Amino acid sequence: MESVGTGVVVLVMIVAIFFALKSSVRHFRGEGGCCGGGDPDVKMKKKKLEGKKLGEFTLRVEGMSCRHCRDKVEEAANEIDGAVCKVNLAKKTATVAYDRQIEKEAVIEKIKAAGYEVSEMP
Repeated sequence: MESVGTGVVVLVMIVAIFFALKSSVRHFRGEGGCCGGGDPDVKMKKKKLEGKKLGEFTLRVEGMSCRHCRDKVEEAANEIDGAVCKVNLAKKTATVAYDRQIEKEAVIEKIKAAGYEVSEMP
């Protein structure tokens, strides 16, 4: 009788591990709703530059792990007039294009205020 109980416990553990691994894989692919992320099918409206692109710079952003994180960083940087941000989750970067003079420090502060570590790229 003891072996049946042990078998049930082992089976429950295997099922739990399977679902945990499945969830982790989705999370690290940026497909989960972690970090308070809502519906993953809701598309964020993309901001576009109003004028001619004057330049761009890229920042390293640590702490992003999913689409919700990407959207949060892009939203924070896009609050600055004349700036449009595009995040690459795999590279942990945010590239900011601008159509007028903007302060790089202002973009960095916005992203930091959203809860992420930011540093300049060499």
